[in-house]
Amino acid sequence: MIKQKQTIDARFNVANREALIGVGLVIFNFIWWFGFAYGLGSGDPEDYSYIFGFPAWFFYSCILGFIIMVVLTVIAVKFFFKDIPLDDEEENQP
Repeated sequence: MIKQKQTIDARFNVANREALIGVGLVIFNFIWWFGFAYGLGSGDPEDYSYIFGFPAWFFYSCILGFIIMVVLTVIAVKFFFKDIPLDDEEENQP
């Protein structure tokens, strides 16, 4: 058998890094949601505090969490993601 030397496309490195950033954002979102939903929401409903008519646990976990995740996603895409060509390099060569 002849072993061929494989070259790793740099786009895979970029894609892997961006995927890890996405996974990190998902994990942060889950921890944020879980922490507020079950941390503040596990008490007696008569003792809940309310923000804009919503229970505090719901406001922090769902409404504020959504806003924070949108901002973090925009920051990640704007500053950490790269625009890369998706077509094969072989097709571009004469």
